[in-house]
Amino acid sequence: MSAVAARATNLVASGRRRRLLLGAGALVAGGVALAVLVLAGADRGWRLLLVLPFWFGALGVFQARGRT
Repeated sequence: MSAVAARATNLVASGRRRRLLLGAGALVAGGVALAVLVLAGADRGWRLLLVLPFWFGALGVFQARGRT
């Protein structure tokens, strides 16, 4: 049995879809917030806070793709 076939998934299709949509939404929200902060001339420290939505967005997308 191959390693790919033996790998178990713990998300059903609806859970993967929800995780993918929430992850994509977080990435879009982070992008919009970044654009607003750049256009407003915000300091670098405020833009650093955008690590959180980008992190959670990427995490959601990667988990949905990996079915974990």
